[in-house]
Amino acid sequence: MNKPESLINKIEHAKDLDYRMILEQSIELFKNLWQKGFIVVSVIVVCAIGINFLFGLIGLSPFSYNLETGFDLESFSQNQTRKILYAIPQNIIISALTIALVGGFYRMCKQFILGQTLKDDYFYFFKKDYYPKLLMLGILYTGIATIAQLLCFVPYLYVFVPLSYFSIVFAMNPHFTETDIVKTSFKIGNKKWFITFGTMVVTGLLAMLGILACFVGILFTMCLVYLPVFLIYGEVVGFEGTSDIDQIGAGEDSENGM
Repeated sequence: MNKPESLINKIEHAKDLDYRMILEQSIELFKNLWQKGFIVVSVIVVCAIGINFLFGLIGLSPFSYNLETGFDLESFSQNQTRKILYAIPQNIIISALTIALVGGFYRMCKQFILGQTLKDDYFYFFKKDYYPKLLMLGILYTGIATIAQLLCFVPYLYVFVPLSYFSIVFAMNPHFTETDIVKTSFKIGNKKWFITFGTMVVTGLLAMLGILACFVGILFTMCLVYLPVFLIYGEVVGFEGTSDIDQIGAGEDSENGM
């Protein structure tokens, strides 16, 4: 069982990673697990639409207020601020759900990497023992993201990378406290910010190709964006005492033999 201090130490002494290797391994992993990723992304989208609809019915949707006609910088800034603040309640819930669902996906990715039997536990973290932690992580995620957005584009661009590690750190270390998860996520996000951002941008562009398939296709490709974070974490921290991501090949053989 990992301890926060040991993870921080591994992150501080992490080796340099290769962009090309992370991208190639992300694509390779996507080829084997895109069906499971499709289910996760679809559930997230459906939940997000449903939650926004319900909050809209009670007047708490970020789109429930009237936009002023015309355009000027002051009114635009005010509307954007109001929109961000209105979205806080539903963003907390959506963030908590996303952390849990993506965490379940990462857990399946880990099983594949290690050549273990794949279990379709999409809702593995939807257990009452995890509810308080997920809710607090949703609050922390939304709070950090909201403050960064209110401070303008650049701060949000920065925190987006550390926030992306919430799910993987939680999924691999569910025994961590919320504070430990945030500290570890920001530690690895800061240490590997450029490679994380770069690989996520490229995989994001590749995932957007799904739009060409009548827009619905993006549901099949969107999970590709989650994979660089998973692989970078694996290289820096390791899974079950190993950081050899070349085990993807071994996992593929195991999957084909099922």
